[in-house]
Amino acid sequence: MSRPDHAPTPPPRERSRRHSWVRVLLPVALILVWLVGAGLGGPLFGKVDEVSSNDQTSYLPESADATQVQKLLGEFNDSDSIPSIAVFTSDGDLSDSDLEAISDAVADAPSVEGVSEDVSPALASDDGRGVQAFIPIEDDAELADTIAALGDQLRDASPDGVTVHITGPAGFSADLVAGFAGIDGLLLGVALLAVLVILVLVYRSFLLPLVVLSTSLFALCVALLVVWWLAKLEVLLLSGQTQGILFILVIGAATDYSLLLVARFREELRTAQDKGVAVLAAWKGSFEPIAASGGTVIAGLLCLLLSDLKSNSTLGPVAAIGIVFAMLAALTLLPALLLLFGRAVFWPRRPRFEPDVVAAEHGTRTTGLWAGVAGLVKRRPRLIWILTTLALLAGAAGVGQLDASGVPQSDLVLGSSDARDGQIALGEHFPGGSGSPVYVVVAEKELQDAADVLLADDGIDGVSVTASESPSGSAPVTDDGISAIGAPGSSAPEPTVVDGEVLLQGTLTDAADSDAAAATVRDLRTELDDLGAVVGGVTATAIDTNDASIHDRTLIIPVILVVIMFILMLLLRSILAPVLLILTTVLSFGTAMGVSALVFNGILAFPGADPAVPLFGFVFLVALGIDYNIFLMTRVREESIEHGTREGVLRGLSITGGVITSAGLVLAATFAALSVIPILFLVQLAFIVAFGVLLDTFVVRSLLVPALAYDIGKAIWWPSKLWRRGED
Repeated sequence: MSRPDHAPTPPPRERSRRHSWVRVLLPVALILVWLVGAGLGGPLFGKVDEVSSNDQTSYLPESADATQVQKLLGEFNDSDSIPSIAVFTSDGDLSDSDLEAISDAVADAPSVEGVSEDVSPALASDDGRGVQAFIPIEDDAELADTIAALGDQLRDASPDGVTVHITGPAGFSADLVAGFAGIDGLLLGVALLAVLVILVLVYRSFLLPLVVLSTSLFALCVALLVVWWLAKLEVLLLSGQTQGILFILVIGAATDYSLLLVARFREELRTAQDKGVAVLAAWKGSFEPIAASGGTVIAGLLCLLLSDLKSNSTLGPVAAIGIVFAMLAALTLLPALLLLFGRAVFWPRRPRFEPDVVAAEHGTRTTGLWAGVAGLVKRRPRLIWILTTLALLAGAAGVGQLDASGVPQSDLVLGSSDARDGQIALGEHFPGGSGSPVYVVVAEKELQDAADVLLADDGIDGVSVTASESPSGSAPVTDDGISAIGAPGSSAPEPTVVDGEVLLQGTLTDAADSDAAAATVRDLRTELDDLGAVVGGVTATAIDTNDASIHDRTLIIPVILVVIMFILMLLLRSILAPVLLILTTVLSFGTAMGVSALVFNGILAFPGADPAVPLFGFVFLVALGIDYNIFLMTRVREESIEHGTREGVLRGLSITGGVITSAGLVLAATFAALSVIPILFLVQLAFIVAFGVLLDTFVVRSLLVPALAYDIGKAIWWPSKLWRRGED
């Protein structure tokens, strides 16, 4: 007997039994995999500060002058400590006993854990009402805790009537650390609560919001696991700013993708009695728009790799990793949960199995809010897109009012700031730039020439050179050379020389983060260039950061537009539709920036904006805003193939209106949650993205794009087959 070519087909009952086992085991296996990943990533929420840094210099390009100087400071000073300045002030003249008590308090500062032994003596001001002391903080210290403990000890030891502030680079860094402290708890809590409330109100279900939020949280935990280890291995740089954006982006994106699949699942349950069939159909219908949407966001984020500024370039891969896991969770974990719960996930409003009703609706709804909007678009398409375009252009008129040239370091943290108060007090009694000098690294033979340039500048109050032989570690430099320190007749100390170079320090007349100080440093760089000198310090770091950020913004925005347009052309098989979608999204971005400028200047009275604010706002609004156009237009194209373009526009709008609006509300709420972190950059980004997303959701995607597509008709698909063979 010959062997059969194929194995015998199992009987129907056996096939059904195997199918049921697969249906149970597959979702359980997927849930367990995600559960393990979340279990490993969850505990890392409280440990992100172990692998992150908020030091501006570490994010500058290697070629930046400030970066080169920062690397050399440790060689000249034999220390990587962070300088802080203790400022003691009084309304009246300080007595000798007051000065002695302050000196004793400063001398005892190293008893605070994390404070270096290299504390300078207390220095009284000329007006007799202020004292300053330089107190280095060890680079491995818990900065915020050390600064707080140091301030408490100095206040307790100071005489009555003396006010104490801790400022300088360490003080401002401690403010930033404290500002970012709420990311793990407060930010996540507010974001999740906002999403939960919106989902409960929109879907009137108790289980569905928990399922969607679980999907988002699992995605975030696994993304954090990957990012944390990459930062630990120094593959990626991580900052508090990047961490906050990662949290919000994953929660918002995963929720949006989940809502798209849930909406399709609910739609399929009306025509499929079997939940497995409904899940599979929903997955197939959602895969392309979710993949295209996520791919668009990832492509836009990865364009940040072109950035010179590492705080921008490192955000690209970190956020892209988050989007990858947001997509994976929505396409694997969520279907597994839906397969387990079935219709019960929508309880108490379970969708009914009603294929006859669906057939009578002819694939679209004839009643309800979005059917009404579709009817309005059908009646007055040209009037709608012209009026909405004019309204958006009016809003964009204020974009030129946004001052995004940078903000002082003292304004980075909103609310109270001891470091800011200390800087103000320091400027009242000492040169404004005390404690944050200009550093100049120059060849030893050019020492005096470089010092002469510094001394001749009105923005410099005094010059010194690093000298290890000096008790204070430095020696004054005048027009006559290095001055002697100590008793009369003492010889001048020799400067510290490293590879033939010396380190000069110039005390700025103005506050280190002021525009006047920045102008001084720029002038010095020009004048010292012929001597081959490199200029660094706090002010130089801010200058190099702003310059790099402006360069990045100019380069990356056009690149993102080209990349996203190319992806849309592949997705929609068209040229005209992607061009129009990009133009509407850019117009929406311009309006969001224009309105934001008016709010920031006229209502909130912000001091300006970081140059990266427009860039980040553009990345998130264009990449995320285009998502809703993708959700809409992929459905419109699907409907247009069968019913014609204009009918397809109306069907796509009425079918996707509810889910896209819900997704927009969720994303706006999650980004708005960033405003609970008292960091100026994040508060501004929160407003821009939240407002822009709402604008995209309720104006651009609901009115402008559908009306424009309806008015153009099948030509919107030019030059694809749908344009040549389709119907208007």
